[in-house]
Amino acid sequence: MELTSFTPPNSKEAEESVIGSIFLDPSILPDVIEEVRWEDFYYENNKIIFKVMEELFDKGEPVDTVSVIEKLRESNLLQKIGGEDTIIYLAQVVPTTANVMYYTQIVKEKALLRALINASSEIVDAVRNIGDAQEVLEYAEKRIFSIAEARATRTYDLLSNVMHDVFEQIEELKNRAQKGEGDLVTGVSTGFKALDRMTSGFHRSELIIIAARPSMGKTSFAANIATNMALQANVAVAIFSLEMSKEQLANRILCSEAKVDLHKVRTGQISDEEWEKLVQKAGELSKSRLIFDDEPDLTPRMLRAKARRMKREYGIEVIFIDYLQLMTSRSKGYESRQQEITEISRSLKLLARELNITVVALSQLSRAVEQREDKRPRLSDLRESGAIEQDADLVMFLYRDSYYKRKKDEPGKNTLNDEHEAELIVGKQRNGPVGTIKLTFNPKLATFYTSDRGYE
Repeated sequence: MELTSFTPPNSKEAEESVIGSIFLDPSILPDVIEEVRWEDFYYENNKIIFKVMEELFDKGEPVDTVSVIEKLRESNLLQKIGGEDTIIYLAQVVPTTANVMYYTQIVKEKALLRALINASSEIVDAVRNIGDAQEVLEYAEKRIFSIAEARATRTYDLLSNVMHDVFEQIEELKNRAQKGEGDLVTGVSTGFKALDRMTSGFHRSELIIIAARPSMGKTSFAANIATNMALQANVAVAIFSLEMSKEQLANRILCSEAKVDLHKVRTGQISDEEWEKLVQKAGELSKSRLIFDDEPDLTPRMLRAKARRMKREYGIEVIFIDYLQLMTSRSKGYESRQQEITEISRSLKLLARELNITVVALSQLSRAVEQREDKRPRLSDLRESGAIEQDADLVMFLYRDSYYKRKKDEPGKNTLNDEHEAELIVGKQRNGPVGTIKLTFNPKLATFYTSDRGYE
C-alpha cells in the first residue's frame, strides 16, 4: 500500500461514543481520563471537544452540553467543530453509558497503534541518520519503552496483591543466603500518641504537609502513619509514591511492622524467627486497606481521577503523596517552577475538600535550611515552594540533629546528637497548638516512635 493512501488506525464511532457517553453521564469522566487523553483522539473535532472536557474537569466545573458549547464559543472553536449541531449529535449518539470503558479501550488501542507507527518511522529515520546498529537499537528500545510506559495507566494496587510478589522476592533472597490516647482523637489516629494529643488526629478536608531535608525519614514517617491508620483504625489509605515502587514500599512497611532489619531482608540474611515474624505481619497487612500507586509522572489531573476512583472502589479516607515536588502539571504558561508548585499545592487542597478526605503531602526543603547555624526547619523555608504554607491546614517538619553531626553539646541541654533521636516540629496548625514532639527513629527498621514508647 502506498504511504500516501494509508489511513492511520482510528475509530470514529468509538471516539464519538466516548464523548457521547460523557455527555450522558459526566460522572464517568474521571474513569475515562485515567485511560485516555485528548491527544489519543484521531479526529480533530473530537480532540478539541475532549480537551475542553478535560479543562472543565480540571477547574471543577460542570461538564455537559451547555458548558462545553460555552467553552468552545469563548475559545472561538465552536464553528471549527461544526457548531452546536455537532455537540447535540454527540450527546445523542449512544443510548447508554454501559459500554463506555469498552469504547475508551478502542480509542486507546488505536492511539497506541498510531504511536507505534510514528515510532517505527522515527526508527527508520534513525537508521538512515545514525547508522551505528547499537545506537539505533538503544534509540528504538527507548522509544518503544516510552510508549509502553505511557500505556500503563492503572498503577495502584491493593497491598494484598503486592505482598505476594514481595514475599517471593524475600523467600528467594532467604534461600540464597541459606545456601552460601484515643478519647481525644476526633479525626483519624496517627498511631503516635503525642501527635494525636496535639492534633486530635488527621481530619477530613485537610491538607497536611510533612516537610524536611532529604534523608530525615519523611517516607518512613509517612509510611508509619499510613500503616497505623490502616491497621489500628481500619481506615482505607492510599499512598502515591513517585519515588519508590510498590514493592519497595511494601517491603519497607513489612519490615517496620515485623521489626526485622530492612538491610537483612534485602540481602536475605534473616533467621527462621525473623521469617516467622515477616509471615505473621504479612498476613495482618494483607487484610488491611492499604492501596499503593507508584505512577512516577503523577499530575494533579491524574491524581484527582485516581483518588475519585479509589474513593468509589475502596472508600479511602486518607491519601499520602511522596513527594509534592516530584509532581508536574504538564500545563504550559507557568512563569516559574514556584508558580507551578503553587498550582499543584492548591489542587491538593481542593481535592481534600472535594472528596472529603485527608491529603498528606510530603515536601522536600531546599538547601537554604543548611546555610544557617540552627538547621531546624521553619515555616519561612516553605515559601520557596510556592503557596504550600498558605494552603496547608497542618505543617510538620522532621529534623534529626545527628544528621548534621553537631558538636555543640552544652551541659544540661539536649541537642539531640543521639543518632536515634528526632524532632517533629508542628510549625502550623490551623485549628490547634504548635510545638515540638520528641521522636525516636530506628533507621534499621525505618520506624519512628514517640519517646513515651521508648526505643525498640
